[in-house]
Amino acid sequence: MSKIGKKYILVPKEVKISIKDNKISFEGPKGKKDIEFNSKIFKIENQDSKISVVPTDEKNQNKVLWGLTRSLINNAVIGVSKGYENTIKLNGVGFRANQKGQIIQFQIGYSHDVEYSVPTGVTIKIEKQTTIILNSSDKELLGKVVADLKSLKPVEPYKQKGITSEGQFILKKEGKKK
Repeated sequence: MSKIGKKYILVPKEVKISIKDNKISFEGPKGKKDIEFNSKIFKIENQDSKISVVPTDEKNQNKVLWGLTRSLINNAVIGVSKGYENTIKLNGVGFRANQKGQIIQFQIGYSHDVEYSVPTGVTIKIEKQTTIILNSSDKELLGKVVADLKSLKPVEPYKQKGITSEGQFILKKEGKKK
């Protein structure tokens, strides 16, 4: 039995759910999200603002997918009701970011400016030129955008210059000794 898969998903009142064949649609104040699941393996039950994922056959592979399916549905419910937020910090002398519509222009120590176009579904807000706040109703898309931004200038361990998430721990290495 899956510990995560057995739990109910509580759905807020402002979120509307529709289940058709192998597709679940969520609609809430922050946006819309559709999730496809394998209807041969799982049965989704919606009763009294609670969603439960029930496997039709409890094989090992189905147990693994059971928890995954439940987590994806839970992330969609949270996304369309509350949304997700992530903060990125630029650490380094002269590092800064500017916003031009859905394009972020970075000055991160290269001889040229680096531009990144943010996909639709993610909203950006730049504070102080070194702090970027990203919001989205899709957790997967937000994580991909954050990973792309962090890969533009990875943090180096000696001076800790680069792009990091807020609260990310970076082990600082000691420099060369004489």
